[in-house]
Amino acid sequence: MQIWVGLGNPGAQYAMHRHNVGFMAVDTIAEVHNFDPWKKQFQGWAAQGRIGSERILLIKPATFMNESGRAVGEAMRFFKAEVGDVTVFHDELDLAPFKVKVKIGGGTAGHNGLRSTEAHIGNAYRRVRLGIGHPGHKDRVTGHVLGNYAKSELDPLADMLGAIASEAEWLAKGDDARFMNDVALRLAE
Repeated sequence: MQIWVGLGNPGAQYAMHRHNVGFMAVDTIAEVHNFDPWKKQFQGWAAQGRIGSERILLIKPATFMNESGRAVGEAMRFFKAEVGDVTVFHDELDLAPFKVKVKIGGGTAGHNGLRSTEAHIGNAYRRVRLGIGHPGHKDRVTGHVLGNYAKSELDPLADMLGAIASEAEWLAKGDDARFMNDVALRLAE
């Protein structure tokens, strides 16, 4: 069982925040790949399904961003999963808007959801970094991250989420390079 975690904050008031793009990604994957309905589980919402031949558990922690790792750790223990079975989808300030990059391990760059996840499971998990761009000055970061996507960003956002879901089979197979390449090709069209 692979565990794919979308990071975000629960509640309608946060739904369109840039910080919630991880939730948006797993929601889109669940919809495109016909996952089971979301249910309350692992201190959040969970949905099971298959992508290709791989069994995937999608999770949206309901613990708020700063405690995301609690949900991840609980799901890992339940499925006796290893840290390498975990993929976390999260917003990334240091990537241009709507760019998608994958890496294993690394620092948290001040991201509280990643910090919490690392505290609970270590840092050798796979990250799908979803670019939100940097507002230019550190004093504007919080407002940018916790701000809603602008109307002009909704089409590129939908394109990025659709590309991620469409190419998710490469991620499930562990071919991160092919996933990144094929997502980039879709977004260049």
